[in-house]
Amino acid sequence: MSDSTATAGPDAGLDTVQPALLPYRLTICGLEELPTAMAAGVSHVISILDPDIPEPAVLQGVLPSDRVTWRFDDIIRTLPGYAAPEARDVERIVEHGTRLRGETVSHLLVHCHAGVSRSTAAAAILMCQDKPGREEDAFAAIRRIRPRSWPNSRMIAFADTLLGRGGAFKAALARHLEHIARDHPDLAELVRLHGRAHEVPGIAQGPALATAGE
Repeated sequence: MSDSTATAGPDAGLDTVQPALLPYRLTICGLEELPTAMAAGVSHVISILDPDIPEPAVLQGVLPSDRVTWRFDDIIRTLPGYAAPEARDVERIVEHGTRLRGETVSHLLVHCHAGVSRSTAAAAILMCQDKPGREEDAFAAIRRIRPRSWPNSRMIAFADTLLGRGGAFKAALARHLEHIARDHPDLAELVRLHGRAHEVPGIAQGPALATAGE
């Protein structure tokens, strides 16, 4: 039996899914898809933006109490001039997930710049933060919601530690990336060309995934 229901939006690449791991519908997208996503009737929004990107105007209609914005770059190690995701950022995601479960949420939108890395990592964390052993299910849901996804491994590594998963979250991510590299080799090649070749299955030269604190 499937653990989710999906409804294709006006854009064939943008789906709304209600995984069994969450009590509300979930959409993941990038900046260019925000108008389409908002037209689907979103109640709450998580924005993950580059530090220098302005607030998207299309989100101005969302009540401040129903929206949160975090700012850090999509990188997996500290680099001069960039803001890497840190442990505190992942702590905020988990804290916000707990808060959402205590509110009336019908449809959560999680977005970053492209809807590929930071937003999918955040969504996976929200789905299994209080469900140990369901890491594989979380990434399976991510593949249904966002087939072209490459979750930020630094965020997942921090979450693995924070949630006490003993490597299970990172291992589930590695298996997810095997699926993505097989089904979307063009995305895997793009990741390789942008300095993350060690994450691409089959060409790893060293640790398969980022280590928290790297």
